[in-house]
Amino acid sequence: MVQFIAALPHRLRSFAPPSSPALTLSARDALRWREMVLVVMFQLGVALLLRGATLGFPAIHIDEQFYLLVGDRMLQGAVPYVDIWDRKPVGLFLLFAAMRAMGGDGILQYQLIALASVVATSLVIYRLARAHASPQAALAAGVVYQCYLSAFFCYGGQAPVYYNLLMALAGLGMLRVWTTPDDRRLVLHGAAIMALVGISIQMKYTVVFEGFAFGLALMAHAHRVGWHRWAILGAASLWCAIALLPTAAAWGAYVAMGYGEQFVQTNFLSIFGRHEAFLGSLWRLTKECLALLPLGLAILWAPRHLPAPSPDQADARGFLRYWAGAAVLGFLIFGTWYDHYVAPLLVPLVVLAAPAFAPPRRYRWLAWYALGFSALAALVVTVANMRHQGEREAITAMAEMIRPRLGDGCLYVNEGDPILYQLTGSCLPSHYAFPNHLNNESEKFALGTNVNGEMRAILRSKPSVVVMQSQPFSKPVNWESRRILLSALARDYDRFAIQQAGARSFELYALKPRSDQKMAGHPLANQRLARR
Repeated sequence: MVQFIAALPHRLRSFAPPSSPALTLSARDALRWREMVLVVMFQLGVALLLRGATLGFPAIHIDEQFYLLVGDRMLQGAVPYVDIWDRKPVGLFLLFAAMRAMGGDGILQYQLIALASVVATSLVIYRLARAHASPQAALAAGVVYQCYLSAFFCYGGQAPVYYNLLMALAGLGMLRVWTTPDDRRLVLHGAAIMALVGISIQMKYTVVFEGFAFGLALMAHAHRVGWHRWAILGAASLWCAIALLPTAAAWGAYVAMGYGEQFVQTNFLSIFGRHEAFLGSLWRLTKECLALLPLGLAILWAPRHLPAPSPDQADARGFLRYWAGAAVLGFLIFGTWYDHYVAPLLVPLVVLAAPAFAPPRRYRWLAWYALGFSALAALVVTVANMRHQGEREAITAMAEMIRPRLGDGCLYVNEGDPILYQLTGSCLPSHYAFPNHLNNESEKFALGTNVNGEMRAILRSKPSVVVMQSQPFSKPVNWESRRILLSALARDYDRFAIQQAGARSFELYALKPRSDQKMAGHPLANQRLARR
């Protein structure tokens, strides 16, 4: 496979440009299809090399574990935001519910769909990059995209892995509109672009910044081709309505069910109650900027040393800069800057950088720098995090230890892997099933409830098994809620196992027999709090 992948870029050199006058229309179509087949095969090979070892692993990232859990419980009748709380749009959970319905345990299924989405996105990136770069450069852009996805913790099924495909298609549609000198089917094309944006918004709300930029670009193009301002306003109103329709439909459905207030609190208000430590966020942003340095050089430095673009290429490049700027703004504005938040930027950035990936011989080092750095970063991040998370056998062994002790009660994962709820078939002791919502200080004022009161309510319900890590991993720690938990564990629970999963050490507690719960507690809580 590696030899086949290595040979494909050389084969692309044999393709004449699709607009070559020496080719008949049918010959150009056949050449284009052959080119696309080779690109798909190449990008699929790259995806398998990057992701093949992680397929079927149950605990890749806490976020996607939780998305799958929500999708699983939706198929059992749970209502997001009401029965299980989170601030992500409901469209993301519907996607995971659909993948969960495909059969199996849902883990391999969502990861295979993620792999297919990455390959498809790479193909769209190839089409976008061909507007101003050679076939070899466009192919390299897709490889750099895949590597950077993994480098930014998206080697599984994080949300951008899926909606980046939709936004790449919307960007391809916008590029074609922008570089077309007339208004042929502009209303229809704009409607299709905004439909893709609207669906993407229901997977991640920050997409709205790119959608707004696309809307302004559509209006600017309509003005450029001579539309009257009232015609522009009418078309813009239609495009805006289409983009907002999926979110309005979701909101309306919750209002009809009587849960409109919950929808507003989780989707639109909770994010403003979340408080991140600025220095921690700034450190993440610094690391991300350093990691993106190869793309920065390719975008800002390389064009001054490469052949001048043709007028059509310059026009395409202008739109790509505009798109990249909107994506960067959407990333920067909220100030949290987690690594996987970089993923939505990658599509416009690698497309904009593409000409530098096949430069004249004198500057070829830059292409190797971008490819080599992103590939090495993907390898290091994937291997390091898989080792940190531990072998899949450790996760399944923990589930097998928990399952027989549940009885008629629930599991409570205070810190650890939400996938344990699904692997054990446990009920949820609270609709705050994402561990960080109750153990992280930054969420204290974002949930619309008293966090410590919710912790006490969970413990009053006497979950049969409690899972926590020996040392807090989610920072900053909500020490008050942890103190409440440790006190209850000392009083009402016995530790029955310590399970190591990679670099993580989990402590598993089972509820004492009812007659023992009134006995004096041992000094567990004091010992634990002394570790602080």
